[in-house]
Amino acid sequence: MIGRRKFVVALGASAACLWRDVYGQTATHVHRLGYLAAGSPTADGKPPSALRDALQSLGYVEGRNIAYEVRFAEGRAERLSDLAVELVRLPVDVIVTQGGLATLAAKRATLTIPIVMAPAAGDAVATELIVSLARPGGNITGLSDEVVQLSAKRMQLLKEAVPKATLIAVIWNDNDAGMTVRYHGIETAARALQVEVEPISVRGPGDFVAAFSTMRGRRPDAIFLVSDALTNANRKLLIEFAATERIPAMYEYAFYVRDGGLMSYGPSPEDGFRQAAVYIDRIFKGAKPGDLPAEQPTRYYLNLNRTTATSLGLRLPQSLLMRADDVIQ
Repeated sequence: MIGRRKFVVALGASAACLWRDVYGQTATHVHRLGYLAAGSPTADGKPPSALRDALQSLGYVEGRNIAYEVRFAEGRAERLSDLAVELVRLPVDVIVTQGGLATLAAKRATLTIPIVMAPAAGDAVATELIVSLARPGGNITGLSDEVVQLSAKRMQLLKEAVPKATLIAVIWNDNDAGMTVRYHGIETAARALQVEVEPISVRGPGDFVAAFSTMRGRRPDAIFLVSDALTNANRKLLIEFAATERIPAMYEYAFYVRDGGLMSYGPSPEDGFRQAAVYIDRIFKGAKPGDLPAEQPTRYYLNLNRTTATSLGLRLPQSLLMRADDVIQ
Protein backbone atom coordinates (compact mmCIF):
# COMPACT_ATOMS: atom_id res chain seq x y z
CA MET A 1 0.00 0.00 0.00
CA ILE A 2 1.54 3.29 -1.07
CA GLY A 3 1.61 6.28 1.24
CA ARG A 4 -0.60 9.32 0.79
CA ARG A 5 2.27 11.50 -0.45
CA LYS A 6 3.35 9.03 -3.11
CA PHE A 7 -0.26 8.66 -4.21
CA VAL A 8 -0.64 12.44 -4.68
CA VAL A 9 2.61 12.62 -6.67
CA ALA A 10 1.55 9.71 -8.85
CA LEU A 11 -1.86 11.27 -9.39
CA GLY A 12 -0.28 14.59 -10.41
CA ALA A 13 2.02 12.86 -12.89
CA SER A 14 -0.91 10.98 -14.38
CA ALA A 15 -2.89 14.19 -14.74
CA ALA A 16 0.03 15.86 -16.55
CA CYS A 17 0.29 12.92 -18.95
CA LEU A 18 -3.45 13.06 -19.55
CA TRP A 19 -3.22 16.82 -20.33
CA ARG A 20 -0.50 16.14 -22.89
CA ASP A 21 -2.45 13.27 -24.39
CA VAL A 22 -5.63 15.33 -24.71
CA TYR A 23 -4.16 18.67 -25.78
CA GLY A 24 -0.92 17.54 -27.41
CA GLN A 25 1.23 20.11 -25.61
CA THR A 26 2.57 21.24 -22.28
CA ALA A 27 1.73 24.60 -20.73
CA THR A 28 3.06 27.45 -22.92
CA HIS A 29 4.91 30.51 -21.63
CA VAL A 30 2.98 33.69 -22.42
CA HIS A 31 5.12 36.68 -23.43
CA ARG A 32 3.74 40.06 -22.39
CA LEU A 33 4.31 42.75 -24.99
CA GLY A 34 3.77 46.38 -24.06
CA TYR A 35 2.93 48.90 -26.77
CA LEU A 36 3.26 52.65 -26.15
CA ALA A 37 2.21 55.33 -28.65
CA ALA A 38 1.65 59.07 -28.48
CA GLY A 39 -1.21 59.02 -30.96
CA SER A 40 -4.82 57.86 -31.02
CA PRO A 41 -5.95 54.26 -30.45
CA THR A 42 -6.26 51.89 -33.37
CA ALA A 43 -9.77 50.85 -34.42
CA ASP A 44 -9.65 47.72 -32.25
CA GLY A 45 -7.55 49.21 -29.45
CA LYS A 46 -4.73 46.75 -30.10
CA PRO A 47 -1.23 47.24 -31.52
CA PRO A 48 -1.21 47.88 -35.29
CA SER A 49 -2.26 44.82 -37.27
CA ALA A 50 1.02 44.82 -39.24
CA LEU A 51 2.92 44.17 -36.00
CA ARG A 52 0.54 41.48 -34.77
CA ASP A 53 0.44 39.74 -38.14
CA ALA A 54 4.23 39.71 -38.35
CA LEU A 55 4.51 38.28 -34.85
CA GLN A 56 1.92 35.63 -35.65
CA SER A 57 3.94 34.60 -38.70
CA LEU A 58 6.84 34.04 -36.30
CA GLY A 59 4.69 31.79 -34.10
CA TYR A 60 3.29 34.25 -31.54
CA VAL A 61 -0.46 33.79 -31.25
CA GLU A 62 -2.53 36.06 -29.02
CA GLY A 63 -4.28 34.09 -26.32
CA ARG A 64 -1.78 31.26 -26.54
CA ASN A 65 1.80 32.49 -26.15
CA ILE A 66 1.62 36.29 -26.36
CA ALA A 67 -0.50 38.94 -24.62
CA TYR A 68 -0.66 42.63 -25.49
CA GLU A 69 -0.72 45.53 -23.05
CA VAL A 70 -1.50 48.69 -25.01
CA ARG A 71 -1.28 52.34 -24.00
CA PHE A 72 -2.16 55.31 -26.23
CA ALA A 73 -1.56 58.91 -25.11
CA GLU A 74 -4.24 60.13 -27.58
CA GLY A 75 -2.20 63.14 -28.62
CA ARG A 76 -1.44 64.24 -25.05
CA ALA A 77 2.31 63.84 -24.85
CA GLU A 78 2.31 64.70 -21.14
CA ARG A 79 0.56 61.37 -20.45
CA LEU A 80 3.36 59.26 -21.91
CA SER A 81 5.49 59.15 -18.76
CA ASP A 82 2.66 57.77 -16.60
CA LEU A 83 1.65 55.27 -19.29
CA ALA A 84 5.23 54.04 -19.60
CA VAL A 85 5.41 53.54 -15.84
CA GLU A 86 2.16 51.54 -15.97
CA LEU A 87 3.70 49.13 -18.47
CA VAL A 88 6.86 48.78 -16.40
CA ARG A 89 4.90 48.02 -13.23
CA LEU A 90 2.80 45.26 -14.84
CA PRO A 91 5.53 44.24 -15.86
CA VAL A 92 5.90 43.48 -19.56
CA ASP A 93 8.73 41.57 -21.25
CA VAL A 94 9.29 44.10 -24.07
CA ILE A 95 7.99 47.61 -24.80
CA VAL A 96 7.42 48.62 -28.42
CA THR A 97 7.36 52.39 -28.81
CA GLN A 98 5.85 54.36 -31.67
CA GLY A 99 7.35 57.83 -31.84
CA GLY A 100 10.35 59.54 -30.33
CA LEU A 101 8.45 60.97 -27.35
CA ALA A 102 7.10 57.52 -26.50
CA THR A 103 10.62 56.07 -26.68
CA LEU A 104 11.98 58.79 -24.42
CA ALA A 105 9.19 58.16 -21.88
CA ALA A 106 9.90 54.43 -21.90
CA LYS A 107 13.63 55.03 -21.53
CA ARG A 108 13.03 57.19 -18.47
CA ALA A 109 10.71 54.56 -16.99
CA THR A 110 13.05 51.57 -17.23
CA LEU A 111 16.71 50.76 -17.73
CA THR A 112 16.14 47.01 -17.83
CA ILE A 113 13.03 46.10 -19.85
CA PRO A 114 13.95 45.90 -23.58
CA ILE A 115 12.54 48.70 -25.75
CA VAL A 116 12.04 48.36 -29.51
CA MET A 117 11.50 51.53 -31.57
CA ALA A 118 9.06 51.11 -34.48
CA PRO A 119 8.58 52.54 -36.98
CA ALA A 120 11.48 54.98 -37.38
CA ALA A 121 10.61 58.28 -35.71
CA GLY A 122 13.74 60.36 -35.56
CA ASP A 123 17.50 59.90 -35.61
CA ALA A 124 17.95 57.79 -32.47
CA VAL A 125 21.69 58.47 -32.34
CA ALA A 126 21.37 62.25 -32.73
CA THR A 127 18.70 62.35 -30.01
CA GLU A 128 20.89 60.14 -27.76
CA LEU A 129 18.35 57.34 -27.40
CA ILE A 130 21.08 54.91 -28.47
CA VAL A 131 24.86 55.13 -28.62
CA SER A 132 25.26 54.00 -32.24
CA LEU A 133 23.44 52.02 -34.88
CA ALA A 134 25.94 49.15 -34.74
CA ARG A 135 26.02 48.93 -30.93
CA PRO A 136 22.97 50.65 -29.44
CA GLY A 137 23.97 49.83 -25.85
CA GLY A 138 21.54 49.96 -22.95
CA ASN A 139 18.06 48.50 -23.35
CA ILE A 140 16.92 50.17 -26.61
CA THR A 141 17.15 49.07 -30.24
CA GLY A 142 14.92 49.10 -33.31
CA LEU A 143 14.46 51.56 -36.16
CA SER A 144 16.09 54.95 -36.65
CA ASP A 145 15.81 57.68 -39.28
CA GLU A 146 18.26 58.41 -42.06
CA VAL A 147 17.96 62.20 -41.94
CA VAL A 148 20.48 63.77 -44.31
CA GLN A 149 19.93 61.84 -47.55
CA LEU A 150 16.20 61.39 -46.97
CA SER A 151 15.62 65.12 -46.36
CA ALA A 152 17.58 65.95 -49.49
CA LYS A 153 15.58 63.47 -51.56
CA ARG A 154 12.24 64.78 -50.31
CA MET A 155 13.25 68.36 -51.04
CA GLN A 156 14.50 67.38 -54.48
CA LEU A 157 11.20 65.65 -55.32
CA LEU A 158 9.20 68.65 -54.11
CA LYS A 159 11.28 70.97 -56.28
CA GLU A 160 10.76 68.63 -59.21
CA ALA A 161 6.99 68.88 -58.72
CA VAL A 162 7.09 72.65 -58.12
CA PRO A 163 10.18 73.92 -60.00
CA LYS A 164 9.48 77.60 -59.31
CA ALA A 165 9.30 77.15 -55.53
CA THR A 166 11.76 79.46 -53.78
CA LEU A 167 10.06 79.73 -50.36
CA ILE A 168 9.00 76.54 -48.59
CA ALA A 169 7.25 76.50 -45.22
CA VAL A 170 8.41 73.62 -42.99
CA ILE A 171 6.03 72.61 -40.19
CA TRP A 172 7.25 70.38 -37.36
CA ASN A 173 6.62 69.54 -33.71
CA ASP A 174 9.26 71.45 -31.78
CA ASN A 175 8.51 69.40 -28.65
CA ASP A 176 9.99 66.32 -30.28
CA ALA A 177 13.79 66.35 -30.51
CA GLY A 178 13.72 63.82 -33.35
CA MET A 179 11.46 66.03 -35.42
CA THR A 180 13.70 69.03 -34.77
CA VAL A 181 16.63 67.02 -36.10
CA ARG A 182 14.53 66.30 -39.19
CA TYR A 183 13.78 70.02 -39.58
CA HIS A 184 17.48 70.88 -39.55
CA GLY A 185 18.10 68.19 -42.17
CA ILE A 186 15.43 69.75 -44.39
CA GLU A 187 16.90 73.20 -43.82
CA THR A 188 20.32 71.97 -44.94
CA ALA A 189 18.86 70.31 -48.03
CA ALA A 190 16.97 73.50 -48.93
CA ARG A 191 20.14 75.59 -48.83
CA ALA A 192 21.82 73.19 -51.26
CA LEU A 193 18.89 73.74 -53.66
CA GLN A 194 18.96 77.52 -53.09
CA VAL A 195 15.52 77.45 -51.50
CA GLU A 196 14.51 79.61 -48.55
CA VAL A 197 12.82 77.90 -45.62
CA GLU A 198 10.09 79.45 -43.48
CA PRO A 199 10.31 77.58 -40.13
CA ILE A 200 6.91 77.02 -38.50
CA SER A 201 7.11 75.09 -35.25
CA VAL A 202 4.07 73.75 -33.41
CA ARG A 203 3.82 72.27 -29.92
CA GLY A 204 0.11 71.50 -29.55
CA PRO A 205 -3.19 71.43 -31.45
CA GLY A 206 -3.82 75.09 -30.68
CA ASP A 207 -0.71 76.18 -32.60
CA PHE A 208 -2.05 75.26 -36.03
CA VAL A 209 -4.29 78.34 -36.28
CA ALA A 210 -1.24 80.55 -35.79
CA ALA A 211 0.71 78.43 -38.29
CA PHE A 212 -1.97 78.94 -40.92
CA SER A 213 -2.05 82.66 -40.20
CA THR A 214 1.72 82.87 -40.68
CA MET A 215 1.44 81.18 -44.08
CA ARG A 216 -1.38 83.45 -45.17
CA GLY A 217 0.76 86.45 -44.23
CA ARG A 218 3.85 85.25 -46.05
CA ARG A 219 2.53 82.84 -48.61
CA PRO A 220 5.00 80.01 -49.31
CA ASP A 221 5.35 78.38 -52.72
CA ALA A 222 5.10 74.97 -51.07
CA ILE A 223 4.74 73.27 -47.68
CA PHE A 224 6.89 70.51 -46.21
CA LEU A 225 5.23 68.75 -43.27
CA VAL A 226 7.30 66.73 -40.80
CA SER A 227 5.19 63.82 -39.53
CA ASP A 228 4.80 62.79 -35.90
CA ALA A 229 1.85 62.00 -33.62
CA LEU A 230 0.87 65.69 -33.34
CA THR A 231 0.95 66.53 -37.04
CA ASN A 232 -0.60 63.16 -37.95
CA ALA A 233 -3.55 63.85 -35.65
CA ASN A 234 -4.10 67.23 -37.31
CA ARG A 235 -3.40 66.16 -40.88
CA LYS A 236 -6.91 66.78 -42.18
CA LEU A 237 -6.69 70.43 -41.12
CA LEU A 238 -3.32 70.73 -42.83
CA ILE A 239 -4.47 69.02 -46.03
CA GLU A 240 -7.61 71.17 -46.15
CA PHE A 241 -5.56 74.33 -45.59
CA ALA A 242 -3.20 73.42 -48.43
CA ALA A 243 -6.17 72.69 -50.71
CA THR A 244 -8.03 75.91 -49.83
CA GLU A 245 -4.94 78.09 -50.23
CA ARG A 246 -3.84 76.11 -53.31
CA ILE A 247 -0.37 75.41 -51.94
CA PRO A 248 1.45 72.21 -53.01
CA ALA A 249 2.71 70.15 -50.07
CA MET A 250 5.17 67.32 -49.45
CA TYR A 251 4.34 64.77 -46.76
CA GLU A 252 6.30 61.85 -45.39
CA TYR A 253 3.81 58.96 -45.50
CA ALA A 254 1.36 57.54 -48.04
CA PHE A 255 -1.71 57.91 -45.83
CA TYR A 256 -1.45 61.70 -46.25
CA VAL A 257 -1.75 61.27 -50.01
CA ARG A 258 -4.68 58.89 -49.62
CA ASP A 259 -6.34 61.59 -47.49
CA GLY A 260 -5.92 64.17 -50.27
CA GLY A 261 -2.35 65.39 -49.87
CA LEU A 262 -0.33 66.07 -53.03
CA MET A 263 2.73 63.86 -52.56
CA SER A 264 4.75 61.85 -50.08
CA TYR A 265 8.08 60.12 -49.97
CA GLY A 266 9.14 57.89 -47.13
CA PRO A 267 9.17 54.44 -45.60
CA SER A 268 6.07 52.38 -44.94
CA PRO A 269 5.04 52.17 -41.26
CA GLU A 270 3.88 48.62 -41.97
CA ASP A 271 7.40 47.68 -43.09
CA GLY A 272 8.68 49.16 -39.84
CA PHE A 273 6.34 47.07 -37.72
CA ARG A 274 7.36 43.94 -39.61
CA GLN A 275 11.02 44.70 -38.89
CA ALA A 276 10.15 45.31 -35.24
CA ALA A 277 8.63 41.82 -34.98
CA VAL A 278 12.02 40.32 -35.83
CA TYR A 279 13.65 42.28 -33.00
CA ILE A 280 10.93 41.18 -30.57
CA ASP A 281 11.34 37.54 -31.55
CA ARG A 282 15.09 37.66 -30.98
CA ILE A 283 14.65 39.37 -27.61
CA PHE A 284 12.04 36.81 -26.52
CA LYS A 285 14.63 34.15 -27.39
CA GLY A 286 17.26 35.72 -25.16
CA ALA A 287 19.05 38.42 -27.20
CA LYS A 288 19.99 41.65 -25.45
CA PRO A 289 18.67 44.81 -27.17
CA GLY A 290 21.98 46.63 -26.73
CA ASP A 291 23.66 43.94 -28.83
CA LEU A 292 21.13 44.07 -31.69
CA PRO A 293 22.16 46.70 -34.30
CA ALA A 294 19.55 49.37 -34.90
CA GLU A 295 18.39 49.67 -38.50
CA GLN A 296 17.27 52.37 -40.89
CA PRO A 297 14.48 51.80 -43.41
CA THR A 298 15.74 50.29 -46.64
CA ARG A 299 12.69 50.91 -48.86
CA TYR A 300 11.09 54.26 -49.58
CA TYR A 301 7.86 54.92 -51.48
CA LEU A 302 6.88 57.84 -53.72
CA ASN A 303 3.12 58.49 -53.74
CA LEU A 304 1.33 61.10 -55.82
CA ASN A 305 -2.25 62.37 -55.95
CA ARG A 306 -3.00 63.45 -59.50
CA THR A 307 -6.50 64.64 -58.56
CA THR A 308 -5.03 67.02 -55.98
CA ALA A 309 -2.42 68.22 -58.47
CA THR A 310 -5.18 69.08 -60.96
CA SER A 311 -7.13 71.01 -58.32
CA LEU A 312 -3.98 72.99 -57.56
CA GLY A 313 -3.45 73.77 -61.24
CA LEU A 314 -0.23 71.77 -61.10
CA ARG A 315 0.96 69.51 -63.87
CA LEU A 316 3.17 66.78 -62.45
CA PRO A 317 6.11 65.98 -64.75
CA GLN A 318 6.00 62.62 -66.51
CA SER A 319 9.41 61.74 -65.11
CA LEU A 320 7.96 62.00 -61.59
CA LEU A 321 4.81 60.04 -62.45
CA MET A 322 6.84 57.21 -63.94
CA ARG A 323 8.91 56.82 -60.75
CA ALA A 324 5.91 56.82 -58.42
CA ASP A 325 4.98 53.66 -56.52
CA ASP A 326 1.35 54.76 -56.46
CA VAL A 327 -0.58 57.46 -58.31
CA ILE A 328 -4.07 58.33 -57.15
CA GLN A 329 -6.13 59.41 -60.14
